[in-house]
Amino acid sequence: MINAYNKPVGVIDDEEALDIVGSAVLKLWDAVDDLSRLRPAHTPDYHVTIFGSARIEENTPAYEAVKQLAAQLAAMGCRIVTGGGPGLMQAANEGASQGAPNKPEASVGIRIDLDFEQNVNDFVGRVFEHKTFFSRLHHFIMRSNAFIVTPGGIGTLLELSMVWQLIQVRKLYDTPIILVGEMWHELVDWAQHYMVDNNAGLASPVDMQIPIVVDTIEDAIHLIREHHERWQKTDRELKPARTSPPR
Repeated sequence: MINAYNKPVGVIDDEEALDIVGSAVLKLWDAVDDLSRLRPAHTPDYHVTIFGSARIEENTPAYEAVKQLAAQLAAMGCRIVTGGGPGLMQAANEGASQGAPNKPEASVGIRIDLDFEQNVNDFVGRVFEHKTFFSRLHHFIMRSNAFIVTPGGIGTLLELSMVWQLIQVRKLYDTPIILVGEMWHELVDWAQHYMVDNNAGLASPVDMQIPIVVDTIEDAIHLIREHHERWQKTDRELKPARTSPPR
């Protein structure tokens, strides 16, 4: 058997082996990039991804608020996507199962394999498993029509930052990202101060308008309702074109 360097397998050195592995991995990423382009311009279902802390306990005000948020969105016809774990992810999945009790597919979990967080929560109707954060984050992006960010830690901040940048560089279009709570007000204020107002030129003023910061879940529901209605209107306009027989 001859390898890419025209040498018998087992005779190459470590540097050549790493080059071959690196080249193969890059080719795999090219295949993933090509497949990601197959996403339809208009998805068959409207998905809202809710990001939030895994550490928030049940029966707390934050947990109940996120559960109510997801329940109202699911009742509206949205599918709710979370990381599938505990805390506010569980709250959102529980709310989705309450808002659409006969539609288990309305509660989606996109899990990451972690040693300290083994089980998907009991309210996920459809689960996807990932081994890496990179593929998991990409899955969130591919599946979501809108994002809501509730209180969270470093993982939630990572998810928020990725979506924010993808909208900034126009890899996502017409995809609202709504931040709920005082902590996000302060984050955006910090970004405005250090990236824009001090004339460092680290970001543009328009970039600070990408995340929509609200104080209550009612505000978030109102914004999603408006966006969902526009999405439904587009869906109705596209259906005749999809269902008309060929001439």
